[in-house]
Amino acid sequence: MMKGVVKAVALAAAVSALAGCSSYQQRSQMEAFNTSWVLGDYNAAIESMRPKPGLGGLKKVEDKRLLEVLHQAEAKRMLGAHDEAIALYDEAEVGMKLDDTTGLASNLLEGGMSVLVNDAERDYTPMLSETILVNTYKGLSFLHQGQRDLARIEFNRADDRTRRAVESFADEIAAQQAALKDGDGTEQASISKSLESDALQQSVSEHYGNTAQWNVYSEFIVPASTYLHGLFFLASRDSGDLDKASVSLSRVAEMAPDNTILRQDAELADALSSGRQSRQDLAPQVWVLYENGLGPVAKETRFDIPLLLFHGNTSVPAYTGIALPRYSDRAANRDALSINADGSQFTLEAFSPMGKVVNTEMQSRFPAVLGRAVASAAVKALIQKSAADELGAVGQLGSALFAASTTRADLRSWQATPDHWEATRFDRPASGALTLSTQAGPLGEVSLPDWPYTLVYIKRPSQQGPAQVSVIDLQGEHTGAQFTLGATPAVASR
Repeated sequence: MMKGVVKAVALAAAVSALAGCSSYQQRSQMEAFNTSWVLGDYNAAIESMRPKPGLGGLKKVEDKRLLEVLHQAEAKRMLGAHDEAIALYDEAEVGMKLDDTTGLASNLLEGGMSVLVNDAERDYTPMLSETILVNTYKGLSFLHQGQRDLARIEFNRADDRTRRAVESFADEIAAQQAALKDGDGTEQASISKSLESDALQQSVSEHYGNTAQWNVYSEFIVPASTYLHGLFFLASRDSGDLDKASVSLSRVAEMAPDNTILRQDAELADALSSGRQSRQDLAPQVWVLYENGLGPVAKETRFDIPLLLFHGNTSVPAYTGIALPRYSDRAANRDALSINADGSQFTLEAFSPMGKVVNTEMQSRFPAVLGRAVASAAVKALIQKSAADELGAVGQLGSALFAASTTRADLRSWQATPDHWEATRFDRPASGALTLSTQAGPLGEVSLPDWPYTLVYIKRPSQQGPAQVSVIDLQGEHTGAQFTLGATPAVASR
């Protein structure tokens, strides 16, 4: 590999230029989406994420346009276009399956773009939390359409992805370790020895932080998804579903021990499951679930690390730079949402912060992320050494510029997730009317059908845009209604 790359130092400039263009295009696309998303202009958000055509103007396969499709799907759901949202989410799932079949790290040491350039040049691999939310959002759309059986499939898929999370993280690390063991060249030796170095681990800890000290869940879970799984099965009339509801709702309550709503829901599910509570004696219930704000995004952290490079029969210590993604929270809506029903005020309680979910996942995935960054740094450092030996100062300069310009972290993520969720539950008011308001004033009124189990699902990315409100039958026997509140005029769609 090294000999071919040294002879193509001139090509490195072209590769780095293409990588720079690709990185700029990614940032520009994300900025355009977020500008529209914050304002609640979901049609413009969809347009900003039109996947670019592949070579020859042909449509790219699903795994090549996965990130754009994810953004478009959730924007469609926000517009109430549930058929189109489901179709796009189906397309995203095909892309995720295609990505799974290629192996997360199978090409790590084969001269692929993720090593020679950076992780951002790989096809987008979604976080597992994102894949879980795909099934959750599809489940909500199916419920909105009254398609109970299809909703059941999606909530079960979300639960299954959660259950298999630890196994998925282990597979990613194992694949990378296998790739290192399979090779016997200087690149593999340099990467393996560098990753085993105490000096490298100390450098990472000093500049990036100790991932073991992050605020994480004790086990991987997307609490909002598990909560919706529990609510769906609590409302179900099928035999055995109450046991599933009890398990899921108890698990979420354990993850947020200070949240009284989650605890009461877990107690209700347990009482129904054990027979201590009869459905017939239970008043019609209303749950309000609120997606608040903008979810976390990745920012780049760059620093130098020590490497041990093997060149021929000698080993040479060297310092070179790496770039890693570090997730940080964006913003929640601080203007609290309040709910009034027949003179009673109901308070929502926060849970399921996406920052904590992402930290939990990144803590498990970090060894693989660091391994790819070190692999890239080692390969580029060896290229520079060989280029200097064979081509002199010109080769050294060209390869150094290539390394500097292509050392970037992969900052791509699904920007349509919230900062956190909030929840409350109460008996259906006799009037069937809810008034939603904030400190800034009323958002509008929502009419509740006379259903035994009703979910009012609200999503508001920012105070600059409207709130999207869906009224959903948790039993999936009726079509829901969707409202845009806080806009002028208010809009209702079915």
